[in-house]
Amino acid sequence: METTWPRVNIHSKTEYSWKKLMLCIWWDQLVVYYDLFNPSETIIGTLYRTQLMRLSRVLKEKRPQYYSRHDKIILLHDNSRPHVAFPMKNYLKILDWEVLLHPPYSPNIAPSDYHLFRSRDMLYQSSGSISYEDTKNWVDSWIASKDKEFFRLGIRTLHERWKKVVASDGQYFD
Repeated sequence: METTWPRVNIHSKTEYSWKKLMLCIWWDQLVVYYDLFNPSETIIGTLYRTQLMRLSRVLKEKRPQYYSRHDKIILLHDNSRPHVAFPMKNYLKILDWEVLLHPPYSPNIAPSDYHLFRSRDMLYQSSGSISYEDTKNWVDSWIASKDKEFFRLGIRTLHERWKKVVASDGQYFD
């Protein structure tokens, strides 16, 4: 049976740099929203909910057609504790977003793992200590340097990779 994929697939991913700054990024065919956290900050349920509140507002601003036409927002996030806790599941029901199943320990299904963070030019090189502001400016510049096709390719690949994960019963593949 053919699966019809929605127009908006939002992917959430947390990535750590060597300085332990945390980048949480949500993107579909373009970057919708991101947060860069200081080394002392970590994601807990209340912070993740706040991020989703901000994401919802940004989506209403950047993608108003989805809310006005009642198109479904599909969220792909991993199964870490803040993402799957009962209060978060309830909040996602309030938002009326569908959550796409993410098998445990499966980087093959996460577009940020197989596309965004594996991009060679995403590797941030530094010879010394870097400030939070310098890192944020670098992330902004990196995002701005990508054309629309870069992000579209990552999301379009999701459908085929999803089928491979299901066919391989969640096993890793290249």
